[in-house]
Amino acid sequence: METNVLKRIFFDEHGHWERFVAKHKGKLRPNVLKEVEKFRKCGDPRNGFKLLVCEGCHDLRLVPYRCKGRFCTTCSCGETEEWARLLEQDVFQVNHRHVVFTIDERLREVFLLHRGKLLKAFMDEAVRVVKAYFEKKHKVTPGIIAGLHTFGARMKFNPHVHMLVTMGGMKKNGEWKTYDFVPFEMLRKQWQTVVLKLIRRKLSVREKKQVQSRLQKAYSENGEGFYVYAPKQKGNVKRQLGYIGRYMRRPAIAVSRIEAYDGETVTFRYRDKTDGEEKTETIPVEEFIGRLIRHIPNENFKTIRYYGVYSRRIKSLCKKRVSEWQKAARRWIVKAKRILKRRTWSERVQEQTGKPPCCPKCESYYEYKGEACLEDGQLKVKYAVCSTSKACLERMIRDVTGVQETKGGQEKEKAAERAA
Repeated sequence: METNVLKRIFFDEHGHWERFVAKHKGKLRPNVLKEVEKFRKCGDPRNGFKLLVCEGCHDLRLVPYRCKGRFCTTCSCGETEEWARLLEQDVFQVNHRHVVFTIDERLREVFLLHRGKLLKAFMDEAVRVVKAYFEKKHKVTPGIIAGLHTFGARMKFNPHVHMLVTMGGMKKNGEWKTYDFVPFEMLRKQWQTVVLKLIRRKLSVREKKQVQSRLQKAYSENGEGFYVYAPKQKGNVKRQLGYIGRYMRRPAIAVSRIEAYDGETVTFRYRDKTDGEEKTETIPVEEFIGRLIRHIPNENFKTIRYYGVYSRRIKSLCKKRVSEWQKAARRWIVKAKRILKRRTWSERVQEQTGKPPCCPKCESYYEYKGEACLEDGQLKVKYAVCSTSKACLERMIRDVTGVQETKGGQEKEKAAERAA
């Protein structure tokens, strides 16, 4: 399938998204409308673009701005890869466990209806269960990075917490202690109690009455507690971190999983965890859109959070203490004063292909010549390296927007080209 199949599903000639909004008007969260609109405009040069020129054959390349939205699969894919790359270099180079905390399926709808009250506390409580064990049993502070997923394989609402947990932690003097055993079976019952108490604490009296039967069944029919999954990780530490990092930040559905779209229905692949088989499901477009947009988080809600020695508030101090200890212990798990920075688009392409972005016609390199962006709703030249580049950008703006410039403006462009 073509890469923009998700845009076709939402915005093609059938007008599925417009019909969906009209039908469910008043029920959609404001941030859902905002993020879907950003997704619609993503990659549209009418919202801004950069100009690259081949230094050999002078081929022009227009690179449109991206939305960097939380719903856009194109943007989230690149952001996820970059976040995972920075993560694997920034954390302590020790073994980590990928821990997953789940809930009873009867409680999923409770979290969906009260997401604003429950989801942040849900993440905090899951971390507190693990952190409390390390602090009480081993007198150390672990490093924990938690990510909230609200989706399952079939995109139905299924909130659960993924955690990247250091197998060990830092003592008050900076010494690092390693522990490979955590009694996750014992933590299951604690986790069940914590979740049920959380719901009762956050909901009003009337809301608690509505879900009381669900809470009782979730307790009585899960004798061993809610499921906690924590397999031992094997292999290279950096490779572990990269894989888990990408998994924690992944979108609700990858475009590659969408098998077919016929204007009325969508067919997508998923892996059934009950038998491990890969299956397909075909559903109406309206249901597909409904399943997908419910996983857009509320505005400013952080789906990735850092705790313990990875907490942004104390991470630098913890790294400093561990760095001082490791000099004496001669164990190198922290690289002090390491400066990490995000890669540019050109650097990412070069790392993947072994060379910078090059022209398909003559294989020469592209040079950045300037860019245009929106100002007060109009596309204007933001920066140009020279008068020729500026004239070229202005011509591209007219081509993109379909707005013809005045005769005086055209004469200025020709004068600039002659001067160049």
